Amino acid sequence: MKKTTFFKTCCYLLLIAVSPLLADVRLPSIIGDDMVLQQNTDVPIWGWSNPGEAVVVQVSWLTSPVTAKADQQGTWTINLKTPQAGGPHTITIKGENTVILKNVMVGEVWICAGQSNMEMGIGAVDNSEQEIKAANYPNIRLFRFKRIISAEPVRQTDGKWYLCSPENISSQGDWAGFSAAGYFFGREIHKDLNVPIGLIQVAWGGTPAEAWMSKETLLLDPDFEPIAKKIPQNYSPEEIRKSEQEQEQWFKRLNASDPGEKAGWMNPDMNEQGWKTMQLPQTWESTGLWLDGVVWFRKNVTIPSAWVGKELILDLGPIDDKDTTWVNGKEVGQTNSWNANREYRIPSSLISSEKNVIAVRVFDSGGQGGIYGAANQLKLYPAGGSAEKDISLAGDWLYKVSIDPGTKPELKGQNPNKPTVLYNGMVTPLIPYGIRGVVWYQGESNCERAFQYRKLFPALINNWRTVWKQGDFPFYYVQIAPFNSWYKPFECAELCEAQLMALSVPNTGMAVTSDIGNLSDVHPKNKQDVGKRLALWALAKTYGHDIVYSGPLYKSMRVEDDKIRIFFNYSDGGLMIKGTRLTCFTIAGSDRKFVEAKAVIDGNTVVVSSDKVKQPVAVRFAWSNTDEPNLFNKAGLPASLFRTDDWPGVTVDKRDPSF
Repeated sequence: MKKTTFFKTCCYLLLIAVSPLLADVRLPSIIGDDMVLQQNTDVPIWGWSNPGEAVVVQVSWLTSPVTAKADQQGTWTINLKTPQAGGPHTITIKGENTVILKNVMVGEVWICAGQSNMEMGIGAVDNSEQEIKAANYPNIRLFRFKRIISAEPVRQTDGKWYLCSPENISSQGDWAGFSAAGYFFGREIHKDLNVPIGLIQVAWGGTPAEAWMSKETLLLDPDFEPIAKKIPQNYSPEEIRKSEQEQEQWFKRLNASDPGEKAGWMNPDMNEQGWKTMQLPQTWESTGLWLDGVVWFRKNVTIPSAWVGKELILDLGPIDDKDTTWVNGKEVGQTNSWNANREYRIPSSLISSEKNVIAVRVFDSGGQGGIYGAANQLKLYPAGGSAEKDISLAGDWLYKVSIDPGTKPELKGQNPNKPTVLYNGMVTPLIPYGIRGVVWYQGESNCERAFQYRKLFPALINNWRTVWKQGDFPFYYVQIAPFNSWYKPFECAELCEAQLMALSVPNTGMAVTSDIGNLSDVHPKNKQDVGKRLALWALAKTYGHDIVYSGPLYKSMRVEDDKIRIFFNYSDGGLMIKGTRLTCFTIAGSDRKFVEAKAVIDGNTVVVSSDKVKQPVAVRFAWSNTDEPNLFNKAGLPASLFRTDDWPGVTVDKRDPSF
């Protein structure tokens, strides 16, 4: 995130504060040229003018104007009855001045909200070049506005509506353009309904759910007290300036000259006494090393004699944040991207014997750090050779901290992860704009508090519905994909379970993505299917299409002798396997020890068993951070993970390869 200067911040907040007091009629940025209004309803139009001033609104689809009177704060609101989808229309607003809004369409309006997987732009997805080139839909309108952090609710923000074009969709956004998941959702709806679509992006990477919730909501539930204690205050200019200076000094310490480089920690013959051991791959926070700084890793590798004098390939997977890598004291590569896979060529001249040393300097400036990919991504093999000949580098590595700058000081008033700050800065400016519903993609930043999310996420949904005052509008969301670098063994599964449980909230729907994720990347690039699966829920539940919109969801179980039969919702069309056998089922008896299970489709049910469990009592499906199951319904939609038990702290035995 770019640092906002103190001067610019003050000027911007001053503008927001005085905007209702300006004499001319003024509108929030969400109400402007090229916007889409929700069809067949009463939509609010609001703004500011002189206190007590009469405001007249004339729209091209109504024969008579609508009037409003500004209150003592200069705020006015009217409700316009909208027609069926169509346009373009013109809206004329008269007070002391006249504002004319042009090229206004009436159609379907959706908010696209969440964290980085919703923020991820079309330029960062699979087939991005082709998708951008084809994104020529002038009746899909995109609204993006400035990302704002605020300790108090904001009513105005800097934003604009854009017609969907290759140029606009790839340039509007903080991460490679407009939200890809949101766009692909809207595109499906637009193609099917043939009506104008308005998409409003409200997303910020890495943010937890509580950042998008109101202070009142978080104070309402005693279970949210630990969160409510972190609600920020309004900081003085002096406090903000001091925190900026403290963080500037912290970065100076972080970027200081590295003693490891000075001491030659990359050299093969250096003294490794005092170095500790860490199992890789994993983030170093997973081992209890809580550090933003620089850590060196070393591994001594013995290669086959036939590899001596040959060019080799070193794969390290993704590294957070950036690395410099040496082999036998010579640099072979460096990468400055936290989620890029490292693949470095080692010149044949560096491989002069069977004994070799790999050294990796890892720099991390925030969040998790380390060599954190999948085990099969850590390997060494001959260039152009068979992958079967590779040497696995997963396992013990030596490590040593070279730079520890201390705890990173917080930039006061500039942390998007604080409770309420994005609700105040990015949600309240949109209220009460007329919408059909919300599509939501978030959860990764709450994985460590998955059980809390069971209440937090439904509270967020109800919070938004309450303040919008438009009833229980549709709220469709994405169940996060498996990923191999969570801190705890089952936290991803537990978060997905919390999302599954949120289906008990009225008028919600969940798109499962366990088959389209990427174990080494928390930001899977297949956002096309994400958008399509969200659109299935909308087309079926909101627009009344007779289509299959969900994969199988666990309904109930029945013990049958030494087997357990699992019943599903959304399996009426039948179940199917993608592959040769069902995977990711485990089963346990009363001892609560889960083992790999044999699972067989029987009609619309699955029968689960194991020779190791004669009296089964519970089944789990895809219950890990990394399971990629292959159970689908005949419509090709994947089943959600589930468990029939509610036992805490139960682990799964090592996979049994006999099934």
